[in-house]
Amino acid sequence: MNQGWTYHNQVDRAGAGLTLLGFYAQRYRHSSRAEWQVRIETGQVHLDGQRASPGTVLKQGQNLAYHRPPWQEPKVPLTFDVLYEDAEVLAIHKPSGLPVLPGGGFLEHTLIHQVQQYFPQGTPFPIHRLGRGTSGVVLMARSQPARAALSQQMRDRQIQKVYRALIGPEQTARPLAEQFEISQTIGKVPYPGLGYIYAATPKGRPAHSACTVLQRRSESTLLAVTITTGRPHQIRIHLATMGYPLLGDPLYGVGGQPPSSSPEDLSRPVPGDCGYCLHAFSLQFSHPRTQDLMQVMSDPPDPLRLTSE
Repeated sequence: MNQGWTYHNQVDRAGAGLTLLGFYAQRYRHSSRAEWQVRIETGQVHLDGQRASPGTVLKQGQNLAYHRPPWQEPKVPLTFDVLYEDAEVLAIHKPSGLPVLPGGGFLEHTLIHQVQQYFPQGTPFPIHRLGRGTSGVVLMARSQPARAALSQQMRDRQIQKVYRALIGPEQTARPLAEQFEISQTIGKVPYPGLGYIYAATPKGRPAHSACTVLQRRSESTLLAVTITTGRPHQIRIHLATMGYPLLGDPLYGVGGQPPSSSPEDLSRPVPGDCGYCLHAFSLQFSHPRTQDLMQVMSDPPDPLRLTSE
């Protein structure tokens, strides 16, 4: 069991005029309206520090707090390896299955919490994220100046990220060039239970992936993918739009869209589901203090290795 958590909100213009129950039921659809009503009635939700009834009408600027009681988190791998460390920078290998930041059912079973236990005198700050099912290099800053410098490099697209990805065998109807690029826009699309997820959509934001075929096998194809943008689930979505979803991906099928499901379908996949083969293989950046060009690499799991490695 973890220690529980308190989630804070401030009522904005859109929330003003809603009832307390309506606010939570509308904003956080991972739980039913009936579940939110029970939480409010049992005192788990406070309005300006006080208990309130579900029908209380909200005003802009009021403060809300949902006190989630301790819960048993899903089991995940809780180890990580340090790939590089100095006073400014930390680069680690994240295992597949471990979320980077808290969210959903995860609070302490996250990479940031495990790193905090390892570095109690100032937790390093992640400069980027990896999906829960993605393994490999995560870059972190160990000081505020380093965080600012590395974050600026990320915004300026000066940090090069290369991934290993495993897709199905090459199809006669969809042959792959040795090198190819994908520029499908990615944005939010409606999704039951979560409100929205990211997927291929013409109304999305620009995204770019450069792919190289590393090895063609009888049952799979191994790719190196370099991304210059960091849209959520970019590689998973992009390869799916090419007709080649990642092997084992439960969410993104051909076309880069999630499967159709009804709001009552509790077994529908979510972005944090694992099973796909994707690894952050290398990351290149300028050291925030020395400006030296640095590259950190992480050994891929067996399915994402070349036969010669």
